[in-house]
This record gives sequence, structure tokens and C-alpha cells, in this order.
Amino acid sequence: MSKIQSPLIILSLLILWEMLFHMLNIKWYLLPPPTMIMESIISNFPSLMGSLAVTIKVTLTALAVSVFISLCMAIIFYFSRIVEKTMMPITVILQVTPIIAIAPLISIWVDSSEMATLICAFLVAFFPLLTNTIAGLKSTEKNHLDLMRLYRANKVQLLRYVVLPNSLPYFLSGLRISTGLSLIGAIVGEFVIGPISGHSGLAYRIIESGYQLEIPKMFASVFLISVTGISLYNLVRLLSYLILKDWHPSYVLQD
Repeated sequence: MSKIQSPLIILSLLILWEMLFHMLNIKWYLLPPPTMIMESIISNFPSLMGSLAVTIKVTLTALAVSVFISLCMAIIFYFSRIVEKTMMPITVILQVTPIIAIAPLISIWVDSSEMATLICAFLVAFFPLLTNTIAGLKSTEKNHLDLMRLYRANKVQLLRYVVLPNSLPYFLSGLRISTGLSLIGAIVGEFVIGPISGHSGLAYRIIESGYQLEIPKMFASVFLISVTGISLYNLVRLLSYLILKDWHPSYVLQD
């Protein structure tokens, strides 16, 4: 039922928005109606789709790098408490420091605007993946580990057959969080750093539209960002379901 209710609620809100716009005579340059936003998407379709492609590319690249590095670091931290105690404070500092504050520094240190924006997105997405994966690795039941040791399993076998499978739900939970954060990092990075290698992402389209007072186009860019975030989140949610449905009873797709 919830699968049907959500689109209906969104559609009802859009209809209400359109009706209030006409009933209250709201100025289009303050709050354009949904129909005007859709017209802007259609009329600016090539440029908006090009910008969307740039934003998605940075987001997915940053997410992939975050997954790889967080997995490697989590495994190292699991086997070495000394390394964890040494490195974890640094990762916490990077997480609690607002990305908008360090983005200008990154743009100075890195020549490529694309790489600078990618680093911004990575820094935002990295920490939730790392902490969730570490929590998953450490949550392995002691009885399972003792049983594997009874069969003389080495550390690699313990990691492959017990520890990593046990951490998978935690990792996928962190991935769902980091997917949205990588998109936010890419948008914030482009707001601060500017166009990427001569191309403009959706954040730059928002700035451009604001300068040119093309308010419907600005809302169209925000709409595409929202749709992208929802789509990426649902893709990861579906991936989690496909991976966990046959063996992890706590995961239910419709939750």
C-alpha cells in the first residue's frame, strides 16, 4: 500500500502547489508553479541533462572511491587497534569540519576543479561508510569466531567466511547514507569551486540561473538534484534487498 501512497502524496502536493499559485496570485519569480518548472526543464533539456551527467559522474566516482578506501581502512582497523586509535581521530576531524569551510582550500591545493570537487564529495561520503563497516566487523558473534578457530581457520578465512558477511548489513546501511552525502558533497563542492573542467554541473546551473533571474530554471535544477538523490537512494536500497533477502531476516524492502 505504501508503494502507491507515496507517489499519490507527492502528486497531491504538486497539484496543491499549482492551485495555490493561481489562487493566491503568487509571483512566478518568487515561487514558480510545477507546470512552469516542467516547461523550463523541457526548454533547457540539453543543458540541464549535460549538467546532470557531470554531477552524477562526480557523485558516483566519489562514492566508489569512498567504498574502496573505507573497506580497506575498516579491515586494517579491525586487525590493528593501534592503527585505529591513531587514525580514527583524523577521520573524525575531517567529518566534523564543514566541507564548505575547507572546499576553498582544496581548490587552492588541487589544480583540477574536477578533482577538487571529487575530493569534497569523497570527504563527505567517506566517514559513514567507515564507521558503519567497522561496527559491522566488530559485531561478529564470538561463538562464530570460536567455532571457526576450532576448525583451525586462519585470519583470512575468518575475514572471508564470517566477519565480512556479518558486516554486510552494516556496510549497506552506511552505503545508503553515503550515497546521498556524496551527492551533497558534489553540489557543495561545485558551489564553491565552480565549473568542472569547462563543464557545468547542476549546482553551477543554479548559480547561473540566479544571476540571470531565470527562477524556473533554478527550481528545475533543484528538482533534478532531488530526483537524482531519490533515485540513487532507491537503487542502493534495492541492491541491499537483493543481497540480503535470502539470508538476513531483519531486512524488509518495504520498510
